[in-house]
Amino acid sequence: MDKEISDKIKKKASELGLLDCGISTASYLAEERPRLEKWLNQGMHGEMSYMARNVDMRLNPQLIFEGAKSVISVLLNYYPKEKQQNDDAPVLSKYAYGKDYHFVLKDKLNQLLTFIQEEIAPCNGRPFVDSAPVLDKAWAAKAGLGWIGKNTNLISVEHGSFFFIGELIIDLELEPDKKVVPDYCGKCTRCIDACPTQAIVAPQRVDARRCISYQTIELKGELDESLKNQFQDRVFGCDICQDVCPWNLKSEPHQEPDFEPHPRLLELSQKEWMEMDRPLFNELFRKSAVKRTKFEGLKRNLQFISSSD
Repeated sequence: MDKEISDKIKKKASELGLLDCGISTASYLAEERPRLEKWLNQGMHGEMSYMARNVDMRLNPQLIFEGAKSVISVLLNYYPKEKQQNDDAPVLSKYAYGKDYHFVLKDKLNQLLTFIQEEIAPCNGRPFVDSAPVLDKAWAAKAGLGWIGKNTNLISVEHGSFFFIGELIIDLELEPDKKVVPDYCGKCTRCIDACPTQAIVAPQRVDARRCISYQTIELKGELDESLKNQFQDRVFGCDICQDVCPWNLKSEPHQEPDFEPHPRLLELSQKEWMEMDRPLFNELFRKSAVKRTKFEGLKRNLQFISSSD
């Protein structure tokens, strides 16, 4: 397949409101295996047992989608126009302000697949948005969309890192991007220095067990008492390592209506957060990623940070 076809796909991705798009050949990610296995062997995935399953599938797209020939990686901006207004209120990760990104991004990927099938060539494909064993950051880097920073986030030269990553794996051979983005982190250690729980234990290695996002979202049961007083009021997710990254000075507000927050959300006071009941939770987070932790999980998180003083 020639470059003209790949360019058509990227143009359509842009029309769908996607921030960037890159293409790579669906081949085995051999270079990722040692890093992934070391992280798992050290137990840094915590209770995320699904990370230890299907290791071969994570590295080989042929095992997750039969006949896979190309991986189309896309980015979707979620950097908000406005942030929470009360400095003393519990802090919600920016990615959770609006509608759950799984649905928004998967819908765009399905539209992109339909375009390819109707306008390029008949093919089969499957979209992935954090819903299967796919190493999304590795594929995005391979497609030339950025590099993996010291905080393990994909960083784009043009856009920073406040974006979601999704993939469309198809059985159509496309011209892959040859672009390789070098590691521009250099000697900067702002993300490592700023992490209040010291979760970034080495460049490009995060101990999930110490990560505020893992604690407030993934962890079931009680939060780690040894991390008391270290959450900096984060109640769901954490943006600290991204907020301090110089590359995010390039971040511009998204234009995605689905990511607009509920009108009341950004105005909530500390008191309103702490006294939140189930009806208000359901009103504010009806279609939000916050539903993942459920009402009980959010109350657990609120209790943890309120008793940290």
